[in-house]
Amino acid sequence: MKLCFGKYGLIVSLVITGFIGCTSRNYLLINNLSDYLRYSPDKTPLISAHRGGGSYAGYPENCLESFGHLARQMPLIIECDISTTKDSVLIMMHDDTFERTTNGTGKVTDQPWIYAQNLRLEDHRGTLTNYKIPTLDEVLKWGNGKVIYTLDVKRNVPYQWVVEAVQKAGAQNYAAIITYSVTQAELVHRLDRSLMISVTIRNQEEYERLQKAGIPDNRMIAFVGTREPSAELYEFLHQKKIRTILGTLGNLDKMAEARGEDTYRKFVDNGADILSTDRPLEAGRALGLIR
Repeated sequence: MKLCFGKYGLIVSLVITGFIGCTSRNYLLINNLSDYLRYSPDKTPLISAHRGGGSYAGYPENCLESFGHLARQMPLIIECDISTTKDSVLIMMHDDTFERTTNGTGKVTDQPWIYAQNLRLEDHRGTLTNYKIPTLDEVLKWGNGKVIYTLDVKRNVPYQWVVEAVQKAGAQNYAAIITYSVTQAELVHRLDRSLMISVTIRNQEEYERLQKAGIPDNRMIAFVGTREPSAELYEFLHQKKIRTILGTLGNLDKMAEARGEDTYRKFVDNGADILSTDRPLEAGRALGLIR
């Protein structure tokens, strides 16, 4: 038994199947990711840092240093983006080109890894840092015992490559794969039936299609969209023991910024279990995950 932050900042003792505990630095130590991500009304809400939390000065997106900056402050899911170089090295990069986030130029897929590894990352204001582009292998190695990943696989990257990298790192207990269609979810599940999969479920019909494709409830995390769904959808998914991710990135983050950080609490009270946000520190404080 370990002591961790509970819902809205209360200190509680947790004895949850699949949960080992939190270190003094708030790192997540997960024994069984499927059990940990199964819905239960007493489980603490979580923050998912969109693009790895690259919305703070000096901390670029999709960067190990940014991951660490946030993970030391609260239990955290890191949503991060995977692209590939010309010579098939999987790297962390959201855009098709290097210009916005680095001091490099050109298409990511047109350059070899030797080019990418010598670039420096820029933060969201365009300030150049000394931080480098990490590979997926480096990210998976770093995250063990620290965070949960949701891996966003860009269109130029075969899902099989990512699944193989997760398997090689032994990261099935702290890395889930993001999919955007039933076909993609079915492929990931076929490649590795132990993996957790982030699937889009904005209505019951989308759930039914995933179920018919053979995706078990205990392998689903439900992304319900970037606007609040109906209370009925939350209730339906929770009855299936499926945790929900609400994408507050964009308009809902702007709403919280304008109306006050307690808005994030309301999203959770309405049924969201995980908030995927560009404002992870602000949302984390609102939910009592940061002292």
